[in-house]
Amino acid sequence: MLLIARLGILGMYSSKMSDMHISDHSWQVYIALNLLAPSPRPPRRSEKQYTTILPDGARSDPQQLPCWLDKWVAEKEAAKREAAKEPGTRVVVPPQMPIEGAELFMSVVVPAYNEEGRLEGMLEEAVEYLESQYGSAHDGAKGQRTQKGWEILVLSDGSIDRTVDVALEFAKEHQLSQHHAPKPGPWSRNGDAKALHSTHIPHGSIRVVTLEENRGKGGAVTHGMRHVRGQYIVFADADGASRFGDLGKLVDGCQSIEDKHGRGVAIGSRAHLVGSEAVVQRSKLRNFLMHSFHILLRIMTPPATARIKDTQCGFKLFSRPTLPYIVPYMHSEGWIFDVEMLMLAESADIAMIEVAIGWKEVMGSKLNVIWDSIGMAWGLALLRACWIAGIYKRD
Repeated sequence: MLLIARLGILGMYSSKMSDMHISDHSWQVYIALNLLAPSPRPPRRSEKQYTTILPDGARSDPQQLPCWLDKWVAEKEAAKREAAKEPGTRVVVPPQMPIEGAELFMSVVVPAYNEEGRLEGMLEEAVEYLESQYGSAHDGAKGQRTQKGWEILVLSDGSIDRTVDVALEFAKEHQLSQHHAPKPGPWSRNGDAKALHSTHIPHGSIRVVTLEENRGKGGAVTHGMRHVRGQYIVFADADGASRFGDLGKLVDGCQSIEDKHGRGVAIGSRAHLVGSEAVVQRSKLRNFLMHSFHILLRIMTPPATARIKDTQCGFKLFSRPTLPYIVPYMHSEGWIFDVEMLMLAESADIAMIEVAIGWKEVMGSKLNVIWDSIGMAWGLALLRACWIAGIYKRD
């Protein structure tokens, strides 16, 4: 169906481009880009639901996820219809038509594909920080900007292991027990961080969303960001490689650059670690591919994005008013999605800041160094070409 729709659009475009006397070569390139351009599938009904742990420790039945995007799209379409009644009327767009208000302060989106072995440690470090800094998950109040209230959305991205069970068992244990044994994560081992204490969390703090088929890290993150309730939204890798305790640095950085509409993006960065043991111990091939990709980024991305020294760190924070400028226009579902998010922010004149964070290598990466590097380079080239050619555009 998608291919048929695209071919229909191409047919309409064909006559238009013929009238403009576009060269055959340009037309062929345009057709190729249309056919190759990724178009994410719509979410399925079950993927717009979540499971959590009830006060008695039982798993909930699937519950409907709140979705700011559905409401935002409906209001935007209504504004377009209203504008069409009066020719010449400008369609109302954000920030004149803002996103609905936050219900809590911090939303954490965790994409997880077959992460049964690493997820618990990351969640332990996350809930310890969130509960200590932002209070109970239920302390937030809708429309308020107080730093209270948090949630974690775990997106099981077509996992075939026990990722879902591990997340829900973790939530159950931390809701019911005041004295459970903490699960050490990457930053609570070997004495390089303060010892974790037992963190009791309120019911419903952790919501688990099951994607029926693997979409890729970018698809899982984007899906989660459609359903967040926080004033600030951070996505964090399930391996816990980024030090979660540095989240406060991202919040401070974002707040320091926000515009009058409250828009801003803070990018966790490992650039300061270049030359450190964490990077030097990587294989020569991996370091070579990393540097080559950075060169490609500087060549192929617009100025503000090109100046970012680390676009691929899985620890980025967005203020809520930023989301309507990014999430509805996302296409990349693979590893290159970070770059598309940053380019969309730049195109909307949203300020971005790079913030140095703690990071360490964690065993079990799903990244295939050679093939995924090639895929990222191809994805970047295709992404940039589609936006330049007008195949991707804001409405």
